Amino acid sequence: MTLQAVGIIAEYNPFHNGHRYQIEQARAQTGADVVVAAMSGNWVQRGEPALMDKWQRTQAALAGGVDLVVELPGAAALQPAHLFASGGVSLLAALQCHWLAFGTEHPEMDYERLMAHLPTDSATFKRFDQTYASLFQGYLREQTGITLNAANDILGFFYALANRRQGNPLTLVPLPRKGSQHNDSLIASATVFASATAVRSAALSGEWSAVVPVVPTTTLDLLQAAQLTSWKDFWPLLRYQLVSGDVADLRQVYQITEGVEYRLKKAAVTSESFTAFMHAVKTKRYTYTRLQRQSAYLLLQAKPAEMQPQPQYLRVLGYSTAGQAYLHQIKKQVSLPLISRADRDWQKGPGEFDDRLGALRTLITGEKQDYGRIPVKKTISE
Repeated sequence: MTLQAVGIIAEYNPFHNGHRYQIEQARAQTGADVVVAAMSGNWVQRGEPALMDKWQRTQAALAGGVDLVVELPGAAALQPAHLFASGGVSLLAALQCHWLAFGTEHPEMDYERLMAHLPTDSATFKRFDQTYASLFQGYLREQTGITLNAANDILGFFYALANRRQGNPLTLVPLPRKGSQHNDSLIASATVFASATAVRSAALSGEWSAVVPVVPTTTLDLLQAAQLTSWKDFWPLLRYQLVSGDVADLRQVYQITEGVEYRLKKAAVTSESFTAFMHAVKTKRYTYTRLQRQSAYLLLQAKPAEMQPQPQYLRVLGYSTAGQAYLHQIKKQVSLPLISRADRDWQKGPGEFDDRLGALRTLITGEKQDYGRIPVKKTISE
């Protein structure tokens, strides 16, 4: 029997009840045999270190119903929404998924109408009194009457756009999101659903009574056992780089443009915390998310040449029995190399940037991330 797969582009930072619901809905609506997750590694799209490492998050995802977890490389994961989406769609298409399921605030949204009215003149967004995102959304609203401002609506649109630009390899399955908004910072009482933002905040504060109702048991166990990380852990390393680095060198890093290096360097001298640093560098032109990503690029010494969002390999992080069977089915047909164990050739070649992301996390937690690590296997008890 040929297995059919539905793909999900995810971060699972951390895996919560909303993610489990999404997986159940994806299976129900598609009839897929296998759920494949293209998951960000040790740094995530908003320019933050993941709360738990990619292996712990893989374990939580497998326990929550995912069959195969493949790493979305850092060069795609640490990008604005359109490049993040493009990398994720490429990865799932390379893995021969039939469908792409994603959660969105408005699953009925007319993506075709939005795509038909994309701006063709880049000068439309060359203003400095608003962010690029605000200008882009305002333009589309004027052209179509469609308001595109909720985080998952925006991602859904860029999934649709990436899919079209790549020849429609995936059938889109928009799913209504369950529970709170994407970036709600608090867990509501008497609910089993909360945003990942709220769960991270509660976990970092040790508010476990708030976390218990909104995550599966495996996630809770992993969260309580893991060394959780946030920008607070990495701020001393970034601050040292900014204070000691020459602006000419800072300018060589990916997306450090428009003189922002001077502003970042100046703010680092006086900012005692990463939060204070973000407030010091914020302008109308730059969102906090963009500034966080620029901070991550600087910390990781990301060079423009290595930040290509199209995946160069398929790094397997974990699988269930069904996921292993699916891998066996597709392994001779995939166009990208399948990496199940990171060796020296991967470290020094196409995996160099992801290896660096992992090594930086190891500096904080002591947990080795890449060389020699093999995929997580879902146990029967899970």
